[in-house]
Amino acid sequence: MPAGSGAVEQLQRVLLPRRGEPHDVRTLYLLEAETNTRRVTWPDRTSFSVGAGQEVSFQTYFNAFPASYWRRWSQLSTVVLRVEVTGEARVDVYRSKIDGSRIAVDGKLVADGAAEFELSLDPFEDGGWLWFDVTAETDATITRAGWFAPCAPAPQTMPDGTTVGPFEPRVTVGIPTFNRPADAVAALEALASDPQVDAVIDTVIMPDQGTRHPADEPGYAAVTEHFGDRFFEFRQGNLGGSGGYSRIMFEALGGADGTGEAGAKESPYILYMDDDIAIEPDSVLRALQVARYAKSPMLVGGQMLNLQERSHLHSMGEVIDRSIFMWTSAPHVRYDHDFSEFPLSHQGRPDDGPKDRNSRDLHRRIDVDYNGWWMCLIPRVVAERIGQPLPLFIKWDDAEYGLRAAKAGYPTATWPGVAIWHMAWSDKDDAIDWQAYFHLRNRLIVATMDHDGGPEGIVRSMKKATLKHLLCLEYSTVAIQNEAMKDFLAGPDHLFDILETSLPRINRLRRDYPDAVVLPTAAELPKPSGAPGVPVKDIGGRLAPVKKAVWLAKGLLHSVRPHDPAHHEVPQANFAPIEARWFSLSRVDGATVTTADGRGVVYRRRDREKAKELLAESNRLQRRVLERFDDLRAEYRAAHEELTSRDSWGKVFHA
Repeated sequence: MPAGSGAVEQLQRVLLPRRGEPHDVRTLYLLEAETNTRRVTWPDRTSFSVGAGQEVSFQTYFNAFPASYWRRWSQLSTVVLRVEVTGEARVDVYRSKIDGSRIAVDGKLVADGAAEFELSLDPFEDGGWLWFDVTAETDATITRAGWFAPCAPAPQTMPDGTTVGPFEPRVTVGIPTFNRPADAVAALEALASDPQVDAVIDTVIMPDQGTRHPADEPGYAAVTEHFGDRFFEFRQGNLGGSGGYSRIMFEALGGADGTGEAGAKESPYILYMDDDIAIEPDSVLRALQVARYAKSPMLVGGQMLNLQERSHLHSMGEVIDRSIFMWTSAPHVRYDHDFSEFPLSHQGRPDDGPKDRNSRDLHRRIDVDYNGWWMCLIPRVVAERIGQPLPLFIKWDDAEYGLRAAKAGYPTATWPGVAIWHMAWSDKDDAIDWQAYFHLRNRLIVATMDHDGGPEGIVRSMKKATLKHLLCLEYSTVAIQNEAMKDFLAGPDHLFDILETSLPRINRLRRDYPDAVVLPTAAELPKPSGAPGVPVKDIGGRLAPVKKAVWLAKGLLHSVRPHDPAHHEVPQANFAPIEARWFSLSRVDGATVTTADGRGVVYRRRDREKAKELLAESNRLQRRVLERFDDLRAEYRAAHEELTSRDSWGKVFHA
């Protein structure tokens, strides 16, 4: 920066969309005034031109500054906005309150020069963003703009009162992959595409756990040549997400003895990323700066945007509902928020209720318990002190790590403007397919390690889920959830032993159930015979609870009757996923249900005796969970240190 500038270190670049992006994606970066007669243009992603008389606002997801987060978690009390202008333009700075209302902060006319605004973070205790708008007086070009710290980062306070750092902006990036070679190569290319991002990457670690290898993919040779001796690939058996991410941490810390080549750079930060994502590369730089300027070492989570609806934000953050020990959206979070329809400026109407769509809650600071490992930055000092991920294969490993870190004094923040694009959960059947085993088993394991209350709420929620699955003819789901309880009740000593074998075992078990067999199309089956009187739509309104009670009674009555074998050969209905609900499926003996991704169908067949058998086993196992939970809590907690040690994981990796 020029002498006398107050902009010492860049925290967040102002970015323009990639060329050719559609309008809805552009709204994540800039908003052009409806009165404009000419569009903003940009030759690259960090400079842009505005025609005389035209206006553009950066009150957007990627370019507004999440001031309340910086106030809560960082060492800073002020932040500097610097805007460099060729031509003549007015720059106006605004902030928002917790309810999204706008307040003018500062502004000035800039002619062939730079404007700097040092802005206080004091008004942002509970929420609020900072942003700026540009009004061009002549044709003008903003050659560079960004948010800066007015000072270098200071040492950070550890939970025991000692200090560490400040740390350099260097990171080891880890991307585990399983049979997604094209996605894995694309993720590497995205990291290499931005020189500023590339410059902070010490090392890239890619555990390859599949049978289709990135090394066989076009583009792999070129991108790995780009990274050179910074790139390390480790082939291993399919140990799931926890095995892939644990390998990254294991190698980044130098292996069991600390001398491994992949950890030689001793990066102060380890960044976890999924392979099947699209990343905004600047998110890497932003996450690093958040971590470096934090008051104390903390985990920095990236938010998830929807890869298939790219202007949609999946969630602002997640917590654990302690009453049932299940993850859920944090308070005030709006699921699947569409920025193209509801930009940050959209406050709605004064009489809007909690269910009305607007952007007010996006101005709140959202506090979380953990962040998913689609993108999560972990300080090295945290990894060294609290250990490796648990050997859970998939599901709950990221939640447990965040909970464990918080107990040790290292919080997590899910940071707005730090983000990746990932496939939405709505296109997955993970609550009923093979993943249902890991959902339940690992939920119970993590509960023993983190939950200090009784298991009654957890078991009640399990009973409710079992009944719903049986009414929906999802027998394979109940069967593998019963297996999950058995493996949980077996205790912690076998977790490493079954790390690689659980999935094949569960898949073999599921083959015996028709609801787990995907057929290419319902057209291969006879035409549905019809299911008169079966509701296929959840009718809302004041009478909905009464109607649902009637539907439940009818569904239960139907479920205790013998099934009609004819409906196991000819389905009664072909249900789309939105129609495949308990109140429709509980009234039929056979129906097809389209998979969430729309690529096939399953033919669900009611079997009273099988349902009765599964329910009896489930009830027996749930009673055992209740009876043994306290004893198992002691066993799992005693085993935690061994399960998360580098020595234990080293034996798995080098077996």
